[in-house]
Amino acid sequence: MFLGIHTSKAFGIDFESRNKRKRVAACSGLMAKDYPGSPKVHHLESRRQRLTWILGVSGLCVIFYILGAWQNTAVPKPDPSVVSKAACNNGVPPVDASHQSSSPPSANLDFDAHHQLDHDETSQAVEKIPPCPMNFSEYTPCQDQTRGRRFERAMLVYRERHCPTTDELVRCLVPAPPGYKTPFKWPQSRDFAWYNNIPHKELSIEKAVQNWVQVEGDRFRFPGGGTMFPRGADAYIDDINELISLTDGSIRTAIDTGCGVASWGAYLLKRNIVTMSFAPRDTHEAQVQFALERGVPAMIGVMASMRIPYPARSFDMAHCSRCLIPWQARDGLYLTEVDRVLRPGGYWILSGPPIHWKKHYKGWERTQEDLKKEQDEIEEVAKRICWKKVIEKEDLAIWQKPINHNECIKSRQTYKTTHICKNDDPDAAWYKKMESCISPLPEVSNDDEIAGGELQKWPKRAFAVPPRISTGTIPGITPEKFEEDNKLWMERMAHYKKLVPTLSRGRYRNVMDMNANLGGFAAAVDKYQVWVMNVVPVNSKHNTLGVIYERGFIGTYQDWCEAFSTYPRTYDLIHADNIFSMYQDRCDITYILLEMDRILRPEGTVVFRDTVEVLVKVQVITKGMRWESKIEDHESGPFNPEKVLVAVKKYWTGEAS
Repeated sequence: MFLGIHTSKAFGIDFESRNKRKRVAACSGLMAKDYPGSPKVHHLESRRQRLTWILGVSGLCVIFYILGAWQNTAVPKPDPSVVSKAACNNGVPPVDASHQSSSPPSANLDFDAHHQLDHDETSQAVEKIPPCPMNFSEYTPCQDQTRGRRFERAMLVYRERHCPTTDELVRCLVPAPPGYKTPFKWPQSRDFAWYNNIPHKELSIEKAVQNWVQVEGDRFRFPGGGTMFPRGADAYIDDINELISLTDGSIRTAIDTGCGVASWGAYLLKRNIVTMSFAPRDTHEAQVQFALERGVPAMIGVMASMRIPYPARSFDMAHCSRCLIPWQARDGLYLTEVDRVLRPGGYWILSGPPIHWKKHYKGWERTQEDLKKEQDEIEEVAKRICWKKVIEKEDLAIWQKPINHNECIKSRQTYKTTHICKNDDPDAAWYKKMESCISPLPEVSNDDEIAGGELQKWPKRAFAVPPRISTGTIPGITPEKFEEDNKLWMERMAHYKKLVPTLSRGRYRNVMDMNANLGGFAAAVDKYQVWVMNVVPVNSKHNTLGVIYERGFIGTYQDWCEAFSTYPRTYDLIHADNIFSMYQDRCDITYILLEMDRILRPEGTVVFRDTVEVLVKVQVITKGMRWESKIEDHESGPFNPEKVLVAVKKYWTGEAS
């Protein structure tokens, strides 16, 4: 025992002192508990707060989980019949768009489910639109000859546009003639067309001497002849080229009044000159229809009382080859209209009566005095509108418009010059009366400056900033926005090539852009041996048709609540960019689609761009028009609310009577 006590002390263990320390520690613990600033107390309180927060959050999660489960069990299951109508892939459940990264162009997408359309929209009955009778096969609604008889014959008013009233609209599909065939591909189509597509022999008989068109078995052949170019359009154009240059790129756009079958425009194409050919629907059956069947730009039109539907300063060259327009009549009204659409420095070419009348007066069955008087009057009008005669050689006479109006304004003091229009928009040309005054040119700072700005030569002109944009004449459209638009359409065209692989393979020739804006689509598609009719709707925010012409492309104004001035089956491809968003509150879009069906060739293609809600409405209507269609993603991916609808018109023909 003694030894044990000493041993414990030897190892530093003092049981008595240890017990004493325990008692002190216990007392100290009590004291620490009562002292709020102690670190130990703070630590315990923090742990208690964290535990309370965790329990609170866990409780909320449990509550929301139970609430969510209750809501899911409360939602009624959809009617299987409705789902089968709204879903695609024959009942395959739709995939939530939020879980898709992308979808290839060939994928079948369930747009109805993604955009939560009403059941009434997805399940509505498709209206089956019937075919029209065969006598509508060449129906041109706004140039209907029966309706035209209601209007006066003076100034050829009865041949102008007179569209059907609402109660005259036809709700049927214009049939192709029996035996219709896909037209020849360009450039073969320039020289040949199937007889069954345009079953008219009148021109081959009436114009046999002039070699307009010949019938060879089951096809037409176009030798390239014309009233004033018996050696052919090619040789005739070569004669013009000897007088003014047609090959250096300075002349790109042309207009041919009274075009016949548009051989002049057809043969200018290989010189990179695109021509707006127009002629009335008259006794020479289907002139414009022949031209378009050949793959040559053309539209139905007449110089009568209204301005022709093109903006001011559009064309580098205007042409009339025995077009039977009385240029000297009505105080030179028609020549003044040509002046409006002719670009500063542009040329007007006239062949036929009265040019070279000393040689041709007997064949024209007119007196020398009458023909001389007519030519003198034309020369007088040309002087009054400040044109200068460049040359007259044999059957050709050429005048040139001044590059600005400085000298023209000065000459009024010494010469009787036609007055310049006041308070007039020279670009306004939709149902606007012609005026016998000179459309004003933009002001210039010196006599050598080109009014409105100088244009680049073709092909640089296509992508150079147009003067109307660089000078700021179109509100809100800057050179930077123009460049962005070009880039945008190159991206879109790359996407279109995936959606429509035949676009780059020569499948299409005649193309229409229903809402052309700045002409970016036409510029992007130009390399594919197509030509584009660029249409600027008259109710567009900005009038951009002048910009399109400055880029070296052609087009026209149009109100899509009315029919277009062309024959049925004249376009291979139609591009409709947001056109139905623009018009859905203005008129019945069914009639716009019926008009598209009228002018589209069998097995032709339409590319729509619009919001998916609008495209679904369009798709429902086209199902009743014998079209096949598919909605595809926007080029930026599936999450863009704008989509692309690609539709193809099925092949069918009417029955022979």
